[in-house]
Amino acid sequence: MLSISKTEIVTRLHFDNLWWETGGVEKRYKSYPKRFYFEPFFKLIKESSINRAAVLMGPRRVGKTVMVYHSIERLLAEGVSPTNILYVSLETPIYTGLSLEKIVNIFKEQFLHTRDDELYIVFDEIQYHSDWEVHLKSLVDSYPAYKYIATGSAAAALKLKSRESGAGRFTEFLLPPLTFAEYLSFIDKVDELIQLDKLKRYQAINIDKLNDEFINYLNYGGYPEAVFSEVIQSDSSRYIKSDIIDKVLLRDLPSLYGINDVQELNKLFNSIAYNTGNEITLEALSKSSGVSKNTIKKYMEYLEAAFLIKIVYRVDINSKKFKRATTFKVYLTNPSMRAALFGPVTGEHEAMGSLTETAIFSQWFHNQYIDNLHYARWKTGEVDFVWLKIATQKPDWSVEVKWSDLPCSDSRLLKGVVEFSKINGLEDVFVTTKTVVQEGSIDGIPVRFQPSASYTYTLGINILKAKSVV
Repeated sequence: MLSISKTEIVTRLHFDNLWWETGGVEKRYKSYPKRFYFEPFFKLIKESSINRAAVLMGPRRVGKTVMVYHSIERLLAEGVSPTNILYVSLETPIYTGLSLEKIVNIFKEQFLHTRDDELYIVFDEIQYHSDWEVHLKSLVDSYPAYKYIATGSAAAALKLKSRESGAGRFTEFLLPPLTFAEYLSFIDKVDELIQLDKLKRYQAINIDKLNDEFINYLNYGGYPEAVFSEVIQSDSSRYIKSDIIDKVLLRDLPSLYGINDVQELNKLFNSIAYNTGNEITLEALSKSSGVSKNTIKKYMEYLEAAFLIKIVYRVDINSKKFKRATTFKVYLTNPSMRAALFGPVTGEHEAMGSLTETAIFSQWFHNQYIDNLHYARWKTGEVDFVWLKIATQKPDWSVEVKWSDLPCSDSRLLKGVVEFSKINGLEDVFVTTKTVVQEGSIDGIPVRFQPSASYTYTLGINILKAKSVV
């Protein structure tokens, strides 16, 4: 049986590390705009006061590899020698069976590096290397002068193993899908569509045009590559479903968790995706997907751990949590996944209400305290989003999401959120609309209306500012 030679490995390393010969990264990576997360990630790479590897996690196709190449480009611009940077994609078959240390040693031999040199070593898609966390920790301990960067799409396993075996040697960095603010920045339409009013609030310059881009964002805007490709936009099902969803459902999760019936998992995910933003029960999911309730619980943990979905739990009229959560909401972490599975939507599509709610929720996916987000429902009413304070578990604010202007003229549609605000001592009510910006009051409670698109932008940009990434 033939084995892969060292010469073949070296040849592949030279192929993947173009800068060793040219001094720069490929032009196609230079053409992509940087994620808002780039600066804090690059700061993490350059951090030398602590001996830790940077583990970049996130769903498939959110721009992890591109951000790595942008980092390499910046390192080169700052004067780091091209031969002091190694990039290895562990998805490449030629590296199968090689230890991480063996790869590093081959790299060192090529350029006669010493253990005290300032080297930057990238392991892309590291989850494809068995026991990666043990090997990476060993390298961090053995060669403290080197900076290691690892990326992976199977975020659940990465996070779990980095905490179990990293022993303070890994720093996790999450890269979520695009916010609506990033999407508008990528297509260079922020100045054309968004302005600050006298109260320093973000508002639409032209709400109809902003809504057009909001719908585009729902259909494909969560993925950077799709934003710039008309081919992908015209056939998002083929790109997003086949290249992103199917790889996670049919390959990543089964290999990580030993799932035998991938069709069962696929049915469940389809049911969840179709009902994103709607309240569901285990019984209903079991009936619609044909999967047993116990299996559903297990699969939902996997899907949530893979950053495909997020479960949001219910509180009652008094903001009290339920001891037994029989009902809950499940949101896609990226609304574009629904369009990929069931077709793109227009502004009049019946799913616009739940997808608008999903888009607003997905902005919160960028916030580390997302588990404080709930929804409220009781016999006579409901509220889409309720944020509970960490210390008191009392509501800080609530939002009712609408893709309609009717609530501005019919207060009966807001009975639930007004009642909730009164009982919980909230000072005002916030409602999203389709096009209307308006302020008023209902039963003595101030009510502020803002279009869903501009609110989604506001939410995303403010969360990113709070994280100091813009």
